[in-house]
Amino acid sequence: MLLSEIKDIVKAEVLTGESENDLRNIDIHNACGSDMMSDVLAFVKDQALLLTGLINAQVIRTAEMMDILAICFVRGKTPPESVIELAKDLGMVVLRTEYPMYVACGELYVKGLEGGKNAKAL
Repeated sequence: MLLSEIKDIVKAEVLTGESENDLRNIDIHNACGSDMMSDVLAFVKDQALLLTGLINAQVIRTAEMMDILAICFVRGKTPPESVIELAKDLGMVVLRTEYPMYVACGELYVKGLEGGKNAKAL
């Protein structure tokens, strides 16, 4: 699913990666919704989107380590400018949506974005 489609589905605002062409050229295959970075580290999927309510630099650093292509902050949260600048420096696309995580993940799942074939139920 193209990141531009994801942006439209969750009615997101773009915080970095300002060009609409940036969003049209990024293909997202999986998504991970979590406020626990340890869960994100266990996710390990290629071409992924991270949905989270955490707005600190550790989110950006974790996403960078896991080669996550984009982050979408949920619940209307806006990270501090230092976090946005870090994402810009790393070339990471960052979105923001008013949707709560459950709704954002649900909307994306219904439209066909998978959580990963190896996801295990606890």
